[in-house]
Amino acid sequence: MSGPSLPSGLALSLLLVSGSLLPGPGGAQNEPRIVNSEEIILRTEDSPHPPITLQCNLTSSSHVLEYSYWTKNGVELTATRKNASNMEYRISKPRADDSGEYHCVYHFVSAPKANATIEVKAAPDITGHKRSENKNEGQNAMMYCKSVGYPYPEWVWYKKNGPPLDIVNTSGRFFVVSKENYTELNIMNLQITEDPGEYECNATNAIGTNSAITILRVRSHLAPLWPFLGILAEIIILVVIIVVYEKRKRPDEVPDDDEPAGPMKTNSTNNHKDKNLRQRNTN
Repeated sequence: MSGPSLPSGLALSLLLVSGSLLPGPGGAQNEPRIVNSEEIILRTEDSPHPPITLQCNLTSSSHVLEYSYWTKNGVELTATRKNASNMEYRISKPRADDSGEYHCVYHFVSAPKANATIEVKAAPDITGHKRSENKNEGQNAMMYCKSVGYPYPEWVWYKKNGPPLDIVNTSGRFFVVSKENYTELNIMNLQITEDPGEYECNATNAIGTNSAITILRVRSHLAPLWPFLGILAEIIILVVIIVVYEKRKRPDEVPDDDEPAGPMKTNSTNNHKDKNLRQRNTN
């Protein structure tokens, strides 16, 4: 026993709609076909890595090719634009910063563009970080790391005073911001007893891992006064030296009360006076 049949008009409408949703027999054939090279992995143990060549070949297309070019991470590479279906991009001395997502892009006349993707992968290589950060207690500290390599790494920060500890924002003072090949650690309201030490940023992707260390030093609130206090101490020491020197020098320069105020008369002077007196008595 069969179920109730649909009205003939409704059945015809459904058939027309379903037919319009199916691709035509030549739809897939009209799409451009691109044959491209496979992904490439740059390994650190192969350093220096031999040259690599990325290749794309537009094997079929029903549209007229206008031009083609290469991009890396969405940015067109200089001097790669040409009118060619067979494309090559050569890297003579590949390094970690050459890794990324490459596209060969074909533009057609009056038709959408087509492209193919080739991934060049490498372990993270940290190219920039703060070696040290010097701050006063109560201030904020900022440490960062940036890297090259692809795929983009996962970043983790550790504090290395003793066993490495993952930095988490349990106290509300630690904030980590990471995006692609860059990470940043901010510590608010620095504590002199808790925060000084070595901080490690670690970058890991499917190919490998790398890390770098920043030394954080936290000084006391009095640290800005240390230069002034040093100068003040030098002045006090100098004044004390001068006072002691003057006190020791003064008794030697004061004349003794027992000594005569004027020069003493010699015996020759007294003899000369006695002789003149005898001569007057004789006369």
